[in-house]
Amino acid sequence: MGLPATLVERLPHDVFTHHSDLLTRAPAELVDLCGNATEDFARRYAAGSLLALRGDPRIRPDDPDMVPLPAAHCAIGLPEEHVQHVVQEWADVGVQESWIKKECPRHQVHLAAFRLMRYPVTNLEYRAFLEDTGTDALPTSWEFGGYPLHRANHPVWTVRPQDADAYATWLATRTARPFRLPTEAEWEYAASGGDPQRTFPWGPDFRPDHANTVEHGPLTTTPVGIYPAGRTPFGVDDLAGNVEEYVADDYHPYPGGAQVADDLTTTGSYRIARGGSFTRFGDLARCTRRHGWFDRKIYAIGFRLVEEVTP
Repeated sequence: MGLPATLVERLPHDVFTHHSDLLTRAPAELVDLCGNATEDFARRYAAGSLLALRGDPRIRPDDPDMVPLPAAHCAIGLPEEHVQHVVQEWADVGVQESWIKKECPRHQVHLAAFRLMRYPVTNLEYRAFLEDTGTDALPTSWEFGGYPLHRANHPVWTVRPQDADAYATWLATRTARPFRLPTEAEWEYAASGGDPQRTFPWGPDFRPDHANTVEHGPLTTTPVGIYPAGRTPFGVDDLAGNVEEYVADDYHPYPGGAQVADDLTTTGSYRIARGGSFTRFGDLARCTRRHGWFDRKIYAIGFRLVEEVTP
């Protein structure tokens, strides 16, 4: 996929030395720095990294920060006449026509109101699930099974889709709240703000400094919420880049669309993932892009949850 073969330094090796004043800042101040788009990325990264070690008040396993989304009748998917434009725009990173055809056709859906986690599920939250249930569903990103303390507030990756489902069931039972994975339509609506002209959560054009993707990111996960310029119109963070996110749906053609066979379908049905990641190029950060897990290390996939709203 064109990943670098030589040493890459996207952040200064002495990033904390340059921002040593942050060592004495209160957690609330560090949170403000993480979400301040006028701050330099390295400073936001340093602030988020210190929060991982000190305790990040944004991460509450039993009471995640939820963003309300209103009911809507909206369009999702890609018009078929746009396929060739997308393929040509991303030809330099190897995008193939069949990958984009899965997004077609654009069609209307009706969505009830719901609430979506502002951030993807983090390592800290997933650890609470493992400790409480005793399950052996370790993320493959936890090398040798060790909990990555310094990445407590980074998104968890890579987990199996059934483990994401189990997490949702666990949290729903634990809190008596109706948590589940979002549907594809809910996820895309949240990412685009319901605007079919919004190719990325921030607007029509790809901006490498707005999301943690290969183009600009540090080639690893980052603390959640440190790309405030990439925040969606509804106020949801990290729906582009950092890690891809499982939704509730397996792949199937959209209404009126054709079945598309590619490397993801060789093992039969697969769970859809959305949003792109730190290991992938910006084409996967498009709001309409449909992807999934394949048995390669660069498939960095996590998840976030929806909470249903009772009428």
